Amino acid sequence: MRNEDRELPPCSDTGHGMSTGAGADVQRRLELLVRDFRSSHPPMPVVVLHTRNGDAPDAAAGRDGTNTTVATGTDAEQQVVRLVEELYAGHDAHGSRCAVAPTVLEGATEVRRAAGLVRHLGDPLRWNSRRAGYRRYSFPRVRLVGAIEDAVRELDPDWPRSPASTGFSQGLPDPAQSLLDQLARQRWRPRGSSRWSDRLHLFDMAHILPVSLVAVFGALATRADWSIALISGLGFLLLLVLLDNVLPGRAPLFLWLRRESRWFLTTTFLRAASPGRPTDFSLVRPVRSWNAIAARAHEVAEALKTGDDFQLQLYVLALCEDLRDNHRRWSWDLRGFKRPRPPVLFVPRASAGNGGIELIKAVSDVRSRRSELDPLLLVASVRAADVERLQRSSVQDAGTAPWTWYQEWGRNLRAGQSPSRALAELPWVIKVPLRADRLVVADEARRQCVRATTRPTVARLVWSVHTLALVTVLIATGTALHARELADRYCSSSLLSANRDTVRLRAPGASEPECIGIAAGDVRFSDWLKEDEQAPGPGRLPWTLEQLEKSIRKENAKVLRDNPDNYVTVVYAGPLSTSPRERTSPVKGIEELAGVHLAQAVINKRRSTGLRVLIANGGVDMRHQKAMAESIARYARRDPTLVGVVGAGRDLTTSTDTAIILADAGLPVVSGTNSARFLPRERANWFSLAAPDDWQIEQLGLIARQLRTPQTTQYALVLARDTRNSDDRYTNEQAAFSNKMLAREDYEVLPERRYAVRSGRAELEAQTEEICQGPRVPSVIYFAGRVEDVGPLMSQLNTEQGCAGRNISVLTGDDLSKADFTPQGGEGMPANVTLYHASLARLAAQGATSFYRDAENHLPGPDGRRDWAGPGSAVLASGQTALAHDATRALHEAAGVGDQAQSRAATWVNLRTVVLPNMATGTIDFTGSRPRRPRSGHSIVLNRVRSGPDGTPVRRALCARAAGDVRPLTVAECSIRR
Repeated sequence: MRNEDRELPPCSDTGHGMSTGAGADVQRRLELLVRDFRSSHPPMPVVVLHTRNGDAPDAAAGRDGTNTTVATGTDAEQQVVRLVEELYAGHDAHGSRCAVAPTVLEGATEVRRAAGLVRHLGDPLRWNSRRAGYRRYSFPRVRLVGAIEDAVRELDPDWPRSPASTGFSQGLPDPAQSLLDQLARQRWRPRGSSRWSDRLHLFDMAHILPVSLVAVFGALATRADWSIALISGLGFLLLLVLLDNVLPGRAPLFLWLRRESRWFLTTTFLRAASPGRPTDFSLVRPVRSWNAIAARAHEVAEALKTGDDFQLQLYVLALCEDLRDNHRRWSWDLRGFKRPRPPVLFVPRASAGNGGIELIKAVSDVRSRRSELDPLLLVASVRAADVERLQRSSVQDAGTAPWTWYQEWGRNLRAGQSPSRALAELPWVIKVPLRADRLVVADEARRQCVRATTRPTVARLVWSVHTLALVTVLIATGTALHARELADRYCSSSLLSANRDTVRLRAPGASEPECIGIAAGDVRFSDWLKEDEQAPGPGRLPWTLEQLEKSIRKENAKVLRDNPDNYVTVVYAGPLSTSPRERTSPVKGIEELAGVHLAQAVINKRRSTGLRVLIANGGVDMRHQKAMAESIARYARRDPTLVGVVGAGRDLTTSTDTAIILADAGLPVVSGTNSARFLPRERANWFSLAAPDDWQIEQLGLIARQLRTPQTTQYALVLARDTRNSDDRYTNEQAAFSNKMLAREDYEVLPERRYAVRSGRAELEAQTEEICQGPRVPSVIYFAGRVEDVGPLMSQLNTEQGCAGRNISVLTGDDLSKADFTPQGGEGMPANVTLYHASLARLAAQGATSFYRDAENHLPGPDGRRDWAGPGSAVLASGQTALAHDATRALHEAAGVGDQAQSRAATWVNLRTVVLPNMATGTIDFTGSRPRRPRSGHSIVLNRVRSGPDGTPVRRALCARAAGDVRPLTVAECSIRR
């Protein structure tokens, strides 16, 4: 026995064994062919089985003496038919896609009956198998040919009235156009289709769905919300379905992309279209491809009208091409690897009456004309009388070994297709005569059955529906986790991407994250604030953060539209977050941002170099300003129009790192409210409008000097916030400089005391008790704390025994300029306590600057009033808006020298030449500043706050200097006796 025989194991299911020896021989040969098909695509023959002429019809006994039934005469032919049926049952049980040729009696000629037979084979249900492991076949090419044939039948019987090449008579319709109209009515599908997708006209979803998915992924790539992306994809899907199905009298939308259309245009089998009409196909040229399809359809329809062999051979070609495509290995689903057994077509009674003989001939002829191999294995039986109709064939003796006749046929196939032998042979047909003694029916126990290996292919295991479902679940889970990670890390994200200019950060001990970074995309910091946090403090601010962001975006769009070649970009960096736990407020950032926007509106209206403003958030109390600076620096690398930063108004331990990061990016910083002494001295890119802490406290020394009673021992004390668990540097500088100032003014300075802040509330009870109950009660307290801690301090000094009956003066720095001492603000002031504090901005007189008029024109006033702005306006009293306005004007002045936008390096250099008179706080003059040296001419106001006759706090400015005024303040000017 040959080795290849031993590779075929016997079937486990003997019920599908062959009842005759000839059947066992044929089954073995076919299974060997199936085995080879698993690893390669060998040529598939047309196997024609018949009884051998000349066999004696006498009865013959079994060779082994067993009881047998002898096949004789007509019984032998019936036995051959039964053999084919047994082969069908065996292949069906082994998992092959099998079909039995239907009996088609329609058609006047044998050729037409054969064509109808092939058309019926285009129904996927005819190729169903009980054990086939992959999805059904599809036959789009056979269906396309059937659609054209049906369209011709629906037209007038004498269609076409005249050939397309000879022109048309007046009043007669264009035959090509009438054909296309009929095909459009059929949706280019056969008549009477039973497929649900045809009835619902959803057969183009293979192209509509991918296009809709592209729309979904495109929306996700723009960081749209997943719901918006889904809605856009569904909307696009419905639009395409509407265009593809609802509009009457037209071809399907993606007809030129269908695989049957591509085959229709690219196969060399079909005759050329009419001269002068396009015949080429292109994925990116739908109109030209459609014209080529129309030309080819008309040409094929004319050929089908004639009813010659072309119709049958075109159907056979379409069937073979569909089967080849169904077994194409390197397809998207690797279906060729998942179908290790070839399709088998059985024709048990091939004859002239049912078109089987012509089908066999057509298959051989088509294969001889085309260059590709198809996987169809055709097994037929014919009567001995019909063998003469298949004379052009290879004749093999079935008495030889089962592998011999296939190998001999394969060796002769190449020569058999030669044109010189075309009239002598059907090269693709193997005619196998069966001896009568081999058609003897054996006992049931002696039935033989072999089967090629049935192990699943690797593609079946790896690239299957279950694997696809698993991969889809994994991808979906990974995408969801990735989207969750992006959502947890970035302020604006989608399933696939995120705006990386802003990140979500959580401060130590904070319950909610903050949105930190530069809002260069679709991020709006107002979205992270509650409605009551947009403009905190009843009556304090007439504008909200959302209004400012919207106005700045509108102004930016105007700059990019009207002045795209001559503009600069400035970033405002400030605290635009809030923490309910710590009872913090974004009012400082909102006030400063209003000043930046006001400067932007004025500049864009009066200057030729436009100003674009971006907003950056450093978090509550600017605790994340280093991360904010890194975000600004990254953005600066891709936007050369960014020339500098305005803001950064908190003095923290991270301020030096922030300045270094911005300096490395080439960005100067103009700060309106950061009073750090060290920043202008240590960092060359730092320009500050705020008076430094040491100079402020020196001016407050004028007040402390007047509070000192000569020739007596008078105690003073510094009460400071505990900064051990925070990055607050302002408090430490205030405490250090104030201790020196009080000692210099000849006070008996008591040991410094620190108070803690928990959950946003100052814990001053223990400190005030020690201060007020001891033998040395201070008459002057320097409060080195924050504005939010003043209220608890005043309450304790008013109620603590030992301090309630004493006159106590509290001195503090510029942070108290943000306090709201109006009745709406709710800040109280005990009758025995007088508060003295510094402010950073002495607002210019009404007629000395256009700042107030500009504010009324570009910022909303309280309750909609238009005459609200002035030096005494409560909205502008803190000076935050004025300082931010002046800082922005100064930075733009350096960036727009000569009415032409400057680079950021030039802006940095030009800042030391800026002189701007008549600003909101006076004259902004940087000409006297030198790198790493302090400058003079800062604006300052010394204020006094004490309880009025009705108990309402009254604030009064004792003395002031406008920016640019270098004259020193004197005790006489700052007299507390007035």
